[in-house]
Amino acid sequence: MHILIVDDDTGLLDQLKTALTKKQYEVDIAENGEQALDKIFDVPYDLVLLDIMLPRMDGLSVLNEVRKAGIDMPILMLTARSDVQDRVKGLDHGADDYLAKPFSMAELMARIRAMLRRKGNRTPMLEAGPVCLDTAKRQVSLNGEEVHLTAKEFSILEFLLHNKGSAVSRFNLAEHIWGEEFDPFSMSNYVDVHIKNLRKKLTPHGKNPIIKTIRGIGFIIDEQV
Repeated sequence: MHILIVDDDTGLLDQLKTALTKKQYEVDIAENGEQALDKIFDVPYDLVLLDIMLPRMDGLSVLNEVRKAGIDMPILMLTARSDVQDRVKGLDHGADDYLAKPFSMAELMARIRAMLRRKGNRTPMLEAGPVCLDTAKRQVSLNGEEVHLTAKEFSILEFLLHNKGSAVSRFNLAEHIWGEEFDPFSMSNYVDVHIKNLRKKLTPHGKNPIIKTIRGIGFIIDEQV
């Protein structure tokens, strides 16, 4: 598997390259956005680790250019802890996931493995029963009719559909959507409110909701809906 790491922190670049090389990944590096874009247009990478704060061209601009060119390689955004809006923008503009700095190497490796597993079965369409989510067009439909979701609702639904058939805990869902800014004490009802609104929008009259609650754990979109 061929991975590109893009970051202007040379110390972190060396650390990540060494760790990934030990795991038998083939690794290239880039220290600015322009260099990253040149490499991405030249090499069919299996995965890109892309920092947002970059010289010459920032990570979000690189992401936009890559997606505009129709390149659908998995991209994991690396963000600072406080850059919540950048994380949301990244997901809304086609990033597959994000990881807040500083992060543990074990968590990074787990994210990489998960993204590479999904790559083999990568499709722009995610479906469950009458619900269809188009990851490329950022659109959701119910029985063929478009459903308008907020950015947060879309991200929650996309994350649950990527994990269809598996339980997702409230904490993991909140961490994925709100990142390190999520406070379990002051924001404890945020997830439930968004799930409630999603159910209203995605449940046909008289039908069971596709998003089911697993008491004491979290939520699941079951294969059998």
